[in-house]
Amino acid sequence: MCDYGSVSVRKGDGLTSDDLTALSAGLAAGKRVTVYLRDPMPSLNLDAGTSARVVSIEGSVVTVRPKGVDDQLPFEANELQRSQAATGSASPGQKRPAARSAPAKVAAPPAVPSSPPLTSNSTTRKSESGPGGAGTSAPTPRAANTSPQSSGAAPKAPRRAKTTTAAVSVTLTSTPAGSWAVSVSQGSKKTVKATEVTADRVARAMRELGNDAAIAAVDEVISAAREAAQRRIDELSHELETARAALAHLEDQASDS
Repeated sequence: MCDYGSVSVRKGDGLTSDDLTALSAGLAAGKRVTVYLRDPMPSLNLDAGTSARVVSIEGSVVTVRPKGVDDQLPFEANELQRSQAATGSASPGQKRPAARSAPAKVAAPPAVPSSPPLTSNSTTRKSESGPGGAGTSAPTPRAANTSPQSSGAAPKAPRRAKTTTAAVSVTLTSTPAGSWAVSVSQGSKKTVKATEVTADRVARAMRELGNDAAIAAVDEVISAAREAAQRRIDELSHELETARAALAHLEDQASDS
């Protein structure tokens, strides 16, 4: 029994132990080994005689990938065969001979001239009688099979859609002035433009990640920015003191005059 439904199994004509040995040898040699389904699988739109590539063999269980199906399906050895021509059911393009109708019975002559003639059994078995009333009737033509299976190979099972998500990239960038900016991209599309963030948030994020190399690189940049800011404060303080002294000197001159 296959996972996609039951398969009716006929006795005989399945894979023999010699067939399994030959198939195993082909797999071991890296060859492509093909078998054929003995019976149709309507649930997967597979006809009898559909080819299937052998994937593995374990005991009497043969795992195959049928043509047009992405999944790997396990089958018993007696559910498969080596040759496509040995399938029990006729191939989709093979025509079956038309069934001949049974000859209509000739009506018996009336025993009495005034009595009605005997009716033929052809009136009650329309499917077996031909259009003529006597002798052997002409064979009834068989209606053409218009099912999808007779027009060609069975349609492939629909493939499952593969959904992929583009990778997301988060980029942290530092500037010579000591500021930081973060940007987010998904694939080739930038979803978040560069946005300024404070240094303490960057340092906290690196410690949450727990990567020593990243923490050391960020700390080095932050330390350099801190030293530059301290030097700027010292320069501004010196300029402020100079400006205050100049202002005081100007005020003294104004009071003396």
